[in-house]
Amino acid sequence: MSQRLDRINELLRREISTVVQRDFEFSGALVTVNAVDITQDLREAKVFVGVICGYGAKVIEQLEQKRGLIQKRIAKRVVLRCTPILDFRLDTSAARGVDMVNVLDEVEKIPKAPLEDEEPKGE
Repeated sequence: MSQRLDRINELLRREISTVVQRDFEFSGALVTVNAVDITQDLREAKVFVGVICGYGAKVIEQLEQKRGLIQKRIAKRVVLRCTPILDFRLDTSAARGVDMVNVLDEVEKIPKAPLEDEEPKGE
């Protein structure tokens, strides 16, 4: 990916995050904009949203319903040839990371065979 697209992705992530934080209320959920992936022609952007302590499907549905409002606010703050159409997607990478840490903790608890160099204790 080019440096220009990386800069645009980061700029959009920050601006969308600001709009979501300022203009939306999600009862009992912490919502973060984790990443944005814009297409080469700058017409569409996938917005990856993380949801903690809430129902992700409801949050995504609410954001999709207000997509036009979000795009309008972004267009005022970010000057691009055209404002990309936003496609909100649930980002479950944090939950997958926690699951992976839990699996690694369980693996650590499994008894290990002694190394070949070590003598068995007590003999």
